[in-house]
Amino acid sequence: MEPEVFSSGFLLFRKQKVLQFLLMKHRTRWDLPKGHLDPGETKKEAAMRELCEETGLQSSDVWFDPSFVFENRYWVSYKRNGGQKQLKELTIYLGLLVHDKPILVTEHEAYEWIDWSPPHQIQIETIDPLLAQVGQYLETQPNWPA
Repeated sequence: MEPEVFSSGFLLFRKQKVLQFLLMKHRTRWDLPKGHLDPGETKKEAAMRELCEETGLQSSDVWFDPSFVFENRYWVSYKRNGGQKQLKELTIYLGLLVHDKPILVTEHEAYEWIDWSPPHQIQIETIDPLLAQVGQYLETQPNWPA
């Protein structure tokens, strides 16, 4: 079955004393900076647009890892579609903050930088599988980012 809804975003890291990743706080959950694709937009373009919109960062503030892509499919239902179930495809790219800048919260209640110390248990459907795959990837990349 082909997905009907497409969303993309970033798992954004920064290097402090330890490697950290960014989570955005919704009213009831933590999530990544991500969102739905606009018409004619590529997944990567949408991911970067959403990152910029939701954090105030610019593309020049982020190093994009061209070797990592996470994809996940799951069922969603939105009120705007009458609650009908639709298959959603989520694509997440890996990035690193290269200019330490404050996050400007625009669409969320807050944000937090989480220390990278797997295994993580944040959200079972999308974030936990993503973090597990990133953990496996980083084990093969001892000098990440290279």
